[in-house]
Amino acid sequence: MSDGPGARAAMPGAPARAPIRDAATVILLRDAATAPRVLMGQRGARAAFLPNKVVFPGGAVDSADRAVPLGAPLGQVCSGRLGHGAGAALAAAAIRELAEETGLRLACPGRWPAGPVPEAWTSWARAGHLPDARGLSFVFRAVTPPGRPRRFDARFFLADARHLLGDPDDFSDACDELSNLQWVPLGEARGRDLPFITEVVLAEVAARLPRLGPPPSVPFFDNSGTRSEFRRMP
Repeated sequence: MSDGPGARAAMPGAPARAPIRDAATVILLRDAATAPRVLMGQRGARAAFLPNKVVFPGGAVDSADRAVPLGAPLGQVCSGRLGHGAGAALAAAAIRELAEETGLRLACPGRWPAGPVPEAWTSWARAGHLPDARGLSFVFRAVTPPGRPRRFDARFFLADARHLLGDPDDFSDACDELSNLQWVPLGEARGRDLPFITEVVLAEVAARLPRLGPPPSVPFFDNSGTRSEFRRMP
């Protein structure tokens, strides 16, 4: 994973801080209107970031994500809020991380352009799959507070499991980054060992169900400066 375009370093003479990297997370829901369940997994005890915590699939944007063709783009509202170039890269990263950590694909049939295919996407190209971003809604943003070993400017995307290509219970292609992958009833999820920001995001999502589209404004926990700020992005 590589630093995102918004990575920031400490000013000369200031204490060293971890750079802030662009990241994307997927909140995948099933049965949103009846008995909502959210896909979550547990990070390893030796993980450098959030060890043992129960989290959504996600991770940092890789440089290759910025050149990945989308079979279907983000919606106009989300793309406008993120910036059209940045939005495409973040959507690709979200879809890639979901596939790597769970084996599940937000994909549609499509042919890759001629030329080399990034290593993380070779199995997609062989299968004739392109990442499908049309079901993603940008619903939350948070910057990791200072003092953590890794820091991210994370954008959270909400998606309905009906947009998956394949069986939502088949985790056989998942890597080992998350264990105990399961569909957790939304009412029980906040009782797990969650990071604080995950609890906040779950509360925001639950308050809007069964609506899964873009919210009127996007909550933003901004810890990029010396003071923690909460605001809403129009």
